[in-house]
Amino acid sequence: MTRLLAQCARTLALHGAMALAVALPLHAQRTHVLLVSGLSGAPSFKRSFETSAQSARDAAKKRWGVRDSSLIVLTEDSVRTALSSGRSTRDNIARAFLTLSSRVQPGDVLFVLLMGHGSGEGAQSKVNLPGPDATAAEYASWLAGFNQQQVVFVNAATGSGDFVPVLSAPNRVIVTATKTANERNESVFLPFFAGALGMDAADADKDGRLSVFEVFRYTRTEVGKVYTSSNRMQTEHALVSDSLLATRVTFGATAASADPRLAALIAERQALESAVASLRAKKSTMTSEAYDAELERLLLALAEKTQAIRAAGGGK
Repeated sequence: MTRLLAQCARTLALHGAMALAVALPLHAQRTHVLLVSGLSGAPSFKRSFETSAQSARDAAKKRWGVRDSSLIVLTEDSVRTALSSGRSTRDNIARAFLTLSSRVQPGDVLFVLLMGHGSGEGAQSKVNLPGPDATAAEYASWLAGFNQQQVVFVNAATGSGDFVPVLSAPNRVIVTATKTANERNESVFLPFFAGALGMDAADADKDGRLSVFEVFRYTRTEVGKVYTSSNRMQTEHALVSDSLLATRVTFGATAASADPRLAALIAERQALESAVASLRAKKSTMTSEAYDAELERLLLALAEKTQAIRAAGGGK
């Protein structure tokens, strides 16, 4: 690997701009969002779920730049509202995944957030919906068609821990509000997580984008504060399936710079990050030698681009 790294470095030094141009994908990485709010069972829960869905929707539209055609919100309401795209039935969720599958491209990000009351039974774990409940196994089957994308699946319901082993797969980050199916008490994870999706306070490295891990870590800290301040034993412990991938998957564009050269460098780095994601999705179709060579080349280009951004006065 050391020899390969040195060889790639020499290649970059010789070919510079050509190597960077080849690395750029045909499209910028886009984010597609599915928000599902299940049965509330009480007015207080309904308000909480609606507020959280609105927070996540606003973050997707205003901060992440998600297009309306790539943003689907399903709620328990039987009639459409200003928030809802339809009712959160099992059939409508299946249709939403099918709709999004025709819009996402390799290297894109699919973000799914489930809100509601859950129960854990391994592959039969559920979040309560109007009508028949969808199981964790069914969600896994719906996600099977997104193996060339980066998938972030968040189950913010109670008793959600069993979703992690059922849904975990390469290029996926699974986040659950609880670590086991037995943590069924009322959870405070959802409002903090949904709110953090659009909060500058959750952006730990202040680069204008939020990684999944930044949102998770911020939420975990705030949840802990709630139990500490009320002198209660903590009855919920959130999980993230792949903390390394969670640090790499980010939402939102880096804050625009008034310096056009810096703005161009930042855009080029984002394109390189998208190229890395696309390459990882194609790993199974490549020889290990070809994959390692291309990955090293892209990572070196990313390192050089980041150095250039810093030299131009641009943060991370």
